[in-house]
Amino acid sequence: MIVLGIETSCDETAAAVVTGERAILANLVRSQTAEHAPFGGIVPEIAARAHLECLDSLIAEALRRAGVTFDDLDGIAATAGPGLIGGLIVGVMTGKAIAVACGLPFIAVNHLEGHALSARLVSDAEFPYLLLLVSGGHCQLLVAEGVGKYRRLGTTIDDAVGEAFDKAAKMLGLPYPGGPEIERLAASGDPSRFALPRPLLGSKDCHFSFSGLKTAMRRAIADLPQPLTKRDSADLAASFQAAVADVLVDRTGRAIEIFRDLYPAGDTLVVAGGVAANRALRSRLEALGVERGLRLVAPPQNLCTDNAAMIAWAGVERLRLNLSDGLDFAPRPRWPLDPAAPAAAGAGIKA
Repeated sequence: MIVLGIETSCDETAAAVVTGERAILANLVRSQTAEHAPFGGIVPEIAARAHLECLDSLIAEALRRAGVTFDDLDGIAATAGPGLIGGLIVGVMTGKAIAVACGLPFIAVNHLEGHALSARLVSDAEFPYLLLLVSGGHCQLLVAEGVGKYRRLGTTIDDAVGEAFDKAAKMLGLPYPGGPEIERLAASGDPSRFALPRPLLGSKDCHFSFSGLKTAMRRAIADLPQPLTKRDSADLAASFQAAVADVLVDRTGRAIEIFRDLYPAGDTLVVAGGVAANRALRSRLEALGVERGLRLVAPPQNLCTDNAAMIAWAGVERLRLNLSDGLDFAPRPRWPLDPAAPAAAGAGIKA
């Protein structure tokens, strides 16, 4: 089985070719960082236009590098949500056009499921497993029970962790995207210098909150002489990263307890999404896994950030179950993995 994957949900245009034997024949990503950097964040209209300008040529190059043609494909998978609606429309319509022209099944992929299943692209992870999904727009703890079957244990009641990293970086005058910049700066800082809060630490549920941490970061910066010294910035970055790590480990630890009650034989913890590329966070989560008797599976960094290989693989997984979608499938800016999950206290939840 060979599937072409298309990813256009946010600010990266991506195309990939993946086989049912977990071989990534091509995985291309065209970043839009330069276009959005002057604005300090993603501009939806700019993102959509950038996808439109380069997607066709990117797909052609992915096929060339994979050494296949449209005739060799068994399906077309495209991210259909959640995400920025303009970008989603570009990817979905392109995927549908190729599917119609080649007589192939079209698979509308939930971007979050792409992240959720990426562990199975790079390992022998078996269902069920506990998933910590952390990215710029999402922060959730779920039990992955099967393809299309997810039980949400916790979510953010305000900001996603990746968004918090970006905002903290902006406060420090660091370029966008902020997550890698915070990690780089934190490596030389003192994480104990600033007593930043750990929201919801120790609470009985598995939810997250990062808005208060961002506010505390802003106040800590304002209390220091301006401009900040290099030492101040490094210590602030390290303190912020340590606070986030403490929260993620604590909330994941609580989720492990619930996961073990549901599935006593469950033995795998997966961390996925753009923030999963942070090496300090990975190290803390790996230690937690060892402590609780779970192996940690974290995709390589290039499969943590948005990419089309995970979308193609999700297409493979769904095609194996004879799951495909009609050409009337409409892109969805919001598309929760567990639609039945109750709202967390505090509302403002991002699906």
